[in-house]
Amino acid sequence: MKRLLLSLICALGVSGAGYAQDLTALARVDVQGSGIEDGWFGRTDITLRLSQGVPFRVFTLAEPARLVVDFREVDFSGLLASDFIGDSKYISAARFGAYHHGWSRLVADLAEPMLPDEIGMPVDVNSGRAALEISLKAVSEEVFAAASGAPNDPNWTPAFLKAVPAAKQPQENRFTVVLDPGHGGVDPGAERDGLDEKTLMLSFARTLADALRREGVEVVLTRDDDVFVALESRVAIAHQVGGDLFISLHADILSQGGARGATIYTLSDEASEEATSLLVARHEKSSILAGSDLTGVDDQVAQIMLDYARKETEPRSEALAKALAGGMADAGGPMNRRPLRSAGFSVLKSADIPSVLIEIGFLSSDRDLANLGDPVWRQEMAQGIAKSVLAWRDADAARAPLVRQ
Repeated sequence: MKRLLLSLICALGVSGAGYAQDLTALARVDVQGSGIEDGWFGRTDITLRLSQGVPFRVFTLAEPARLVVDFREVDFSGLLASDFIGDSKYISAARFGAYHHGWSRLVADLAEPMLPDEIGMPVDVNSGRAALEISLKAVSEEVFAAASGAPNDPNWTPAFLKAVPAAKQPQENRFTVVLDPGHGGVDPGAERDGLDEKTLMLSFARTLADALRREGVEVVLTRDDDVFVALESRVAIAHQVGGDLFISLHADILSQGGARGATIYTLSDEASEEATSLLVARHEKSSILAGSDLTGVDDQVAQIMLDYARKETEPRSEALAKALAGGMADAGGPMNRRPLRSAGFSVLKSADIPSVLIEIGFLSSDRDLANLGDPVWRQEMAQGIAKSVLAWRDADAARAPLVRQ
């Protein structure tokens, strides 16, 4: 068996009307009773105590080695990764949270190849409380690789992934901006002083969407909730809704190069400097953090997309970046000392939609952190971006006949 898929739907056949009614509520983690404990001879035990039993599945992913647990659905509020991991030497990091609507995910980074040896979720017949118990044992890299991989189970495919909506037909007077709040769900992005990038960017995207809609612009958000959206899905959404413009919003942490101030990135197959290269690596790690299976990704396809983008879309994206830099500076900035940069971000690889990625600021900068937490500053910056988008739209429309000639 090439892949030892450990996909288990927990048996909830417990009698009692009261217990059945409890199952309609959201399962919550018992923080005090949950944790990881290392045993002897390359073994470790994971225990996640819940207020009730829920359907779940377990599988592993390679490159890097990860254990993934999907739930329908768990509230992880109050559980800290550091407390959950404790002093385990086999689990190096853990993330948990919303994955899609109605779905939750736990991803544990494995310090060495380990596979589940025992899995269970016993449910107390009286209280309905449950405990997910996973016992892991060390295996060779070859055995781990052969047993790992994302399961292809239609019963666990979110509904919105089963049917791809048809792309909208272009309309003469319609102008659609797709806003992409970075990270989300199980992937928090940058974190500092109790703030996380996913929450800040969703809030900013909503503010920017309101500013654009007041000007008659149609706006679509790649996510409008705290859920994870894969990088390739963000670009797919832009195509499905017939987007005319794609803006990805971020506020990362980067100590290299004294990163501070707003920065706008356009597509390039090479980063414009070392600090940008490190930033790309952080962004592209999102799919790994969220437990995505990256095996079989075709780099050649990505390169073809890059080539197409250079021919027509890249000059339009660069014009947009310049307009945004001016508008954001007029709104008070502050801007980075080099506000216009280029990098190979996956979300910018649409061949036919002008796309930019904006680092609104950097959480590693005290000044930027204070600005991002200030609703007045966010409103003014959103207005500056909205005005820039409208100015670019009109200039781009005026240039279109010349481009066709």
